[in-house]
Amino acid sequence: MSDHTAAGQTAGPDGELAVDAPEMPRPQVREVAAHSIPGGVALLLTVLGVALGIAVISVGGILGSGGNDSAAAPTVIAGVLLLLGSLFCMTGVKMVAPGEARVIQLFGRYAGTIRTDGLRWVNPLTTARAISTRVRNHETAVLKVNDAYGNPIELASIVVWHVEDTAQALFEVDDFLEFVATQAEAAVRHIAIEYPYDAHDEDALSLRGNAEEITEKLALELTARVQAAGVRIIEARFSHLAYAPEIASAMLQRQQAGAVVAARQQIVEGAVGMVEQALDRISQQGIVELDEERKAAMVSNLMVVLCGDRAAQPVLNTGSLYQ
Repeated sequence: MSDHTAAGQTAGPDGELAVDAPEMPRPQVREVAAHSIPGGVALLLTVLGVALGIAVISVGGILGSGGNDSAAAPTVIAGVLLLLGSLFCMTGVKMVAPGEARVIQLFGRYAGTIRTDGLRWVNPLTTARAISTRVRNHETAVLKVNDAYGNPIELASIVVWHVEDTAQALFEVDDFLEFVATQAEAAVRHIAIEYPYDAHDEDALSLRGNAEEITEKLALELTARVQAAGVRIIEARFSHLAYAPEIASAMLQRQQAGAVVAARQQIVEGAVGMVEQALDRISQQGIVELDEERKAAMVSNLMVVLCGDRAAQPVLNTGSLYQ
């Protein structure tokens, strides 16, 4: 599914699906790239620094054992500082897995996001929080709501989404996973109460008859609801849609009655065409001369035969139609 428009805009081929979602506050922070260097080089330098620090401490110990205490003490102190500094700088090496990002904070302030996978080195004074940028699925529970006609229905949806702005996901909402789950349920409930399960009017939208249009509006509304969390909705679809058990049997009878009426209507239309064709061919080929009364009798008999739900019983007429 393509990217969706923001809140307040319309969508759909006819322009009838307007997004009706709450207006979210403007984000206070947006994702930026963090300053970092390749972690392999930094790790190599810190390992060399540790090795050099140990070597300097060893040299200081040798000088001290040789009686040169004035040179040994500064040498040992320098080696210890070099060792501790190298170990401290080593903590700045961060590992970033594919499909993952690291959000960097310096003394609580957002410093940027690392999206390049592999080893990266950042300021050791910073903290890094891992956040997944992979595509995720969220399936809502089966919700029981009333549709636009007040009929109780059950429906559930599957939402495909991923984190697009890591800074907004972590800092604009308390828990972006719970936020997406709650907003998905709210959007499904809102869509359900706006449309009927089955529309009485042929031109009206319904949940069952216009699944593509309704799910498109669901995705648009959900996009508007979760944009504050830096989340992008890829797709939203109904995974379950049915009448509630207490009215399911009554609605099934209604659907069956509608199907019977539609079938009878089609049968009658076909029978009328067949009767008209039969009369035209009899008249064109001159098989028999039919006056209006005989035509009416023939039409009546053919309609009974063609529209009846049982096999016709032949009757042999040995008399005249007028006696």
